[in-house]
Amino acid sequence: MVSETRYATSGEVSIAYRVAGEGPFDIVFVPGSGSHVELAWDLPVPLRAWYERFASFARVIHFDKRGTGMSDAVSPATILETRMDDVRAVMDAAGSERAAVIGLSEGGPMSALFAATYPDRAWALVLWGAMAKETRTPTIRGAPTRRRPCRRSPAFAPTWPPVRNVSRRPRGKRVQAGPKRKSKLWRRCFATR
Repeated sequence: MVSETRYATSGEVSIAYRVAGEGPFDIVFVPGSGSHVELAWDLPVPLRAWYERFASFARVIHFDKRGTGMSDAVSPATILETRMDDVRAVMDAAGSERAAVIGLSEGGPMSALFAATYPDRAWALVLWGAMAKETRTPTIRGAPTRRRPCRRSPAFAPTWPPVRNVSRRPRGKRVQAGPKRKSKLWRRCFATR
């Protein structure tokens, strides 16, 4: 049902992606700030259920943005236009001419820019948990300020620890995850190969 991890080339960067399911159209998931194409099928979060449900009627393409998961490590200062072009590179490598693009969280602006830049390649755009800006402005009052950044929700505390130079990739079989294991899996989502 799910392909092996494959790599698309975007400039000089390798972008890890996987494909699941078959159907009359493609869906491309653009992840938030952390992802891992192999762990997405193991993490105790809704991604696996989403992928499986969408793969029951469409071909699902999901990838690790540059600097996350199994994609190449890069400078964190990579501009949005360069990162957006990774969507095109993944679609080309997967043989997808047109797709519904779903941008999750921080992947939302990237998805919106892709749809605006390549309207012939994105026949639908869905933004989930996306934001226009991460800091407060006169017109965006609910966002955190630079002086008072957003604090981590207590609900995420056991499963979303700070990341510290994790460099190992997962290998082997799927695992059942308790709180300590979840913490390790989340750290791997933010690591690069």
